[in-house]
Amino acid sequence: MKRLAWILPLLLVLYLVAWPADISPVAWNPPEAPSMEEGLYAKDDALRGVQRIADGGVVGPEAITFDANGRLYTGLEDGRVVSMAVDGSDCRVLVDTGGRPGGLKVQADGSVIVADLVKGLLRIDGNGKLELLDKEVDGWPVGIADDLDLDARGRVFFSDASWKFTYDRLVLDALEHGGRGRLFLYDPQQKASATVLAQLEFANGVTIGPDEQYVLVNETTAYRIKRYWMKGERSGQVDTFVDNLPGLPDNITFNGSDRFWVALFGPRDPMIDALGPVPFLRSVIARLPVAWLPKGARQGFVLGLDLDGKVVEQYRYAGDGAFGPVTSVIERDGMLYLGSLTDTAIGRISLADLRAGKTAIEPPPPIKGSCTS
Repeated sequence: MKRLAWILPLLLVLYLVAWPADISPVAWNPPEAPSMEEGLYAKDDALRGVQRIADGGVVGPEAITFDANGRLYTGLEDGRVVSMAVDGSDCRVLVDTGGRPGGLKVQADGSVIVADLVKGLLRIDGNGKLELLDKEVDGWPVGIADDLDLDARGRVFFSDASWKFTYDRLVLDALEHGGRGRLFLYDPQQKASATVLAQLEFANGVTIGPDEQYVLVNETTAYRIKRYWMKGERSGQVDTFVDNLPGLPDNITFNGSDRFWVALFGPRDPMIDALGPVPFLRSVIARLPVAWLPKGARQGFVLGLDLDGKVVEQYRYAGDGAFGPVTSVIERDGMLYLGSLTDTAIGRISLADLRAGKTAIEPPPPIKGSCTS
């Protein structure tokens, strides 16, 4: 027994230090995080008043979009893509992708383009038939098709969070920080995709800017948003739209006039930032069971950016019953609609109330819903 007392800890140390791990962590130096105690990001409870719709009838409505008639569409944790009225009623199942639907957009003909985190880039026609558009680009498989947007020609800009790691191992991409993300452009006429940007840090949310001058893509684990120019003198160039965000940018949408809305999965973790320059420790952490890794408290966190990339609005709430983590936010008819990777409802809140600084003592009653057929 005495021998076991020191052999078992020794074996654990050897495992954590020497057992092969499928990552090659890259050293990097995160910028000093913005203060969350004063200024624009001072703690508040603006999102306390989020109303839960289709409450209990959906699990993991990761991204949200609307069709021309104002009907809401989302993809769920169990692989289904559903549509419903804006109050969560009349929920209809379009298809089960067999994967994990992420970003999605409805085309003028009623078909739905889906970035599925497991299956790749998909299309659902008006009869519910599922078609694979792309799963491999430039000879490399699409690891995690994450989000997308459509231009006026029906072309699809979509992100691959990591060509190396699959959805069930995405935490390894964050620990490696090896620039495995990409941005693609799918041409429906050519029925093929081309790489627009590579070496992105967990390429996530995608949206096209005003007059289709540029496309934005979120780099979640670098806390920034990149911009790829499509028109004008800078066509073909890439720059940083905004850097050093206070959290992990997930999906992003454009309201068509003056605002980009960014969903933050959560605030930055000082410990994770401190590990940036120390790749060895990150390789040790990669050997731990995922269940052992720290998880932050559930909260909602949303940013509003102007057309110059300046953060001009921020709303969050981390108290009891908070809706979150927020993975998508979209503006529609004076409301912000919120999606979440794990929550069991879709959130919505009045934008006018947020801008007026009105914070609900209690959120509006939830609207129950069901997406069973």
